[in-house]
Amino acid sequence: MYTPATKERSSGARILVVRLSSMGDVIHALPAAASLKHSFPGSCLTWVVNPRWAPLLEDNPFIDRLVLFSRHSWAGIRETWRGLRAQKYDFAVDFQGLMQSALVATAARPTRIYGFHQSQLREPLAGLIYSDRVLSQAAHVVDRNLDLAARAGAANVLKTFPLPAGIPEGELPSGRFVLASPLAGWRAKQWPVEYYATLAHLLGRELGVALVVDGAPQAAADLARITGAIPHFSGLAGLIDATRRAAAVVGVDSGPLHLAAALAKPGVAIFGPTDPARNGPYGGSLEVMRADGAETSYKRRNEYDASMLKITPEMVFESLRRQLAG
Repeated sequence: MYTPATKERSSGARILVVRLSSMGDVIHALPAAASLKHSFPGSCLTWVVNPRWAPLLEDNPFIDRLVLFSRHSWAGIRETWRGLRAQKYDFAVDFQGLMQSALVATAARPTRIYGFHQSQLREPLAGLIYSDRVLSQAAHVVDRNLDLAARAGAANVLKTFPLPAGIPEGELPSGRFVLASPLAGWRAKQWPVEYYATLAHLLGRELGVALVVDGAPQAAADLARITGAIPHFSGLAGLIDATRRAAAVVGVDSGPLHLAAALAKPGVAIFGPTDPARNGPYGGSLEVMRADGAETSYKRRNEYDASMLKITPEMVFESLRRQLAG
């Protein structure tokens, strides 16, 4: 599937951006895409993305055309192929670094394909497909993406995160509330559910502020364990709306936290095994908490990391108290 280009007849550069998923990674590529579009006046920028994450790119002034990458049926693959071949491209930039994304870029038949050096790829073989490989010295993923965009010709850096307004879904408190999204890709990155319950009690008793815990409907059983908090079930558009409306946010290394950072929301980012220098909230609006001596690991372990247990609800509450009083 694809959306028609608004500037397909543009005389400028024809740019293909490949970042298929996931939520945080798509958000982290937004400044790089904006920088590319801004640096090539009159250009037409196409972004290939998984349909699940396409709502993040709605109403983006730096994107002229979306190609929705569907691989779950032959009809979907043909439609994606048709969308990629609907126009020619001067160059493609693969921000994902997987064989799948590299092959998507190749299928579009661009003149050049830019990607990261093999040493910085999850699947190093993808680097063999690129015509130009970039070894970024930056720590954070956002800045690495900007380095890759610069190699492709983005001379004007825009550190901007153009996100849609979102759509109200579910019930939210009429007064101030703190929003938390407790779930993450794997349990080692998560904060214990009983800690959220204690935090909800502290916020209500001391500040009269509700704690709202957001998740997809299938997370109802997990969110129900957080006593004292208000569950909020939504899709991506509802999460964006709730994040915009929240007074502050509490998050772990997951997409909702990176959404909050992109919207410059105050709050607390709790990190344990993953490195906040690389994957932390970008922009400085959120206070990062990580226990001294926490060991960096990206192993998808199904148990709470010991370093996450050292960040107590009282520590998070005191940070929120300071921020909400400002």
